[in-house]
Amino acid sequence: MRSRNAVDRERLCVDHSGVFMLRLFVASLLLALPATAQTVAPPSIASLLAGTAGTWTGRLEYRDYQSNRWEGLPMTATIALQADGATMIRTATFDDGPKTGAVVITTISLVDTTNETESYASFRKGKPLSSGTAILSMPAPPRDATHWTIVAQEHARDGDGLAKLRETTTRDGDMLTVLKEVDPDGDGKDAWLPRNRTTLKRVG
Repeated sequence: MRSRNAVDRERLCVDHSGVFMLRLFVASLLLALPATAQTVAPPSIASLLAGTAGTWTGRLEYRDYQSNRWEGLPMTATIALQADGATMIRTATFDDGPKTGAVVITTISLVDTTNETESYASFRKGKPLSSGTAILSMPAPPRDATHWTIVAQEHARDGDGLAKLRETTTRDGDMLTVLKEVDPDGDGKDAWLPRNRTTLKRVG
């Protein structure tokens, strides 16, 4: 017959074995967590822009440099993602007063995911074709698919001269803000000047 001490030692061994197996199981779970997290890639710039497809309404605003205030016009924008999942057609419509009437600007764009650039061509009645290629970047990782900021920069013609152009698009849920800034060549200044701003709310 085994002594009480022998039985206690066996129970202690069993308890230690159970604790060891539990710790081993927990450790294996902890090791697996980082690997699982790494499999979830953050949204790409192309997918974030594709997510803006729909109908938006709001205002197209211009900066009045004399009053230092934003003056604007009601605007509607329709963004359509094409069947290839990469090409987008954006149609912006606003009323520019009794002399000009309705203005329709249609822009076709395509994001190159290999080098994070966007090529575009923009059409407007009575204006020359505007086209180019902008470099895209994100100043910070997107919080999710509907909360992010994307910056597009290029060097192109602006009015009668050349300038660095910067367009910052910020999405906050159903709100979309696009700020266009310019830094003209040869003005002796290294400063961005606001050109126009679009503030939109998703309605469809």
